[in-house]
Amino acid sequence: MRLIGKMVVFSGLGQGLLSNNLSVSMIKINYSQSGSYNNFLLGMLAAVIVCFASCTTTRQYSYLKTLQNDTTIRNFVGNNFENKIVPGDQLGIEVTSLSPVEDEQFNKAAAKSSSPGMAGFAVDTDGNIQLHRLGKIAVAGLTRRELEEKLEKDLLGYMKEPIANVQFLNHKVTVIGAVSTPMVINMPEEQLNIFEIMVKAGDIKESGMKNRVMIIREEEKDKKVKSLDLEDDKVFHSDWYYVKPNDIVVVPNDVKAKMDAEKRQRLQTTLALAASSLSLIIIIADRIFR
Repeated sequence: MRLIGKMVVFSGLGQGLLSNNLSVSMIKINYSQSGSYNNFLLGMLAAVIVCFASCTTTRQYSYLKTLQNDTTIRNFVGNNFENKIVPGDQLGIEVTSLSPVEDEQFNKAAAKSSSPGMAGFAVDTDGNIQLHRLGKIAVAGLTRRELEEKLEKDLLGYMKEPIANVQFLNHKVTVIGAVSTPMVINMPEEQLNIFEIMVKAGDIKESGMKNRVMIIREEEKDKKVKSLDLEDDKVFHSDWYYVKPNDIVVVPNDVKAKMDAEKRQRLQTTLALAASSLSLIIIIADRIFR
């Protein structure tokens, strides 16, 4: 009998050696050699599994990849514009002055002037609202600031040094898709930029496509759709950088990356089961031939 590597080879043996009297001890594998081989094989299996677990082709998204350090962005879109009041708006109006009694009366009346589920002053189809002391006044086409100035002037006959504060109660932005918290975001004052919207929604998920954020905007009878690339600093120059009331922001999932990740997960599970099965076979064989 000759031992080549880890294989037992029989040569020059007669039929007598192949009889039923052949001793099991003649084919016993050297334990120290088989143990080393087993350990090597298990180590290789572990390395393969780790390799597959670490390999990934998922695209890594990040904000403003093109933005250079220590730079200046010029001619970016500004937020120096104000929304106009339109029919259907719900306005929150609060007045303070040096006339506490009048303040209480005005603000108490404001609290009672409400639409279902929302306190405030509703702008009717003709663009008017009804106010305590002042009656019906036209507000459509005015900005918040212009209405504040108008109220402060008109209330001078009833209050001493009145200060008015006007907010939109029904202006909102809807955020859906691959964000941590899909939600409806209120906009009581003016615009929010797209990054502020993402922060309020808990940021974009890892699977979200930062380079294809969609904004759906209703203008008269049309719905316009714009795709923003939040990885590119050119977004600061976009007219859609600031969202508008009733915009819908959609962050799409990277479907291909998700499918690839699921395939990798299935492959890793299969390899792990195969490794476990092979390890069990090696252990059993080792116990038998020890």
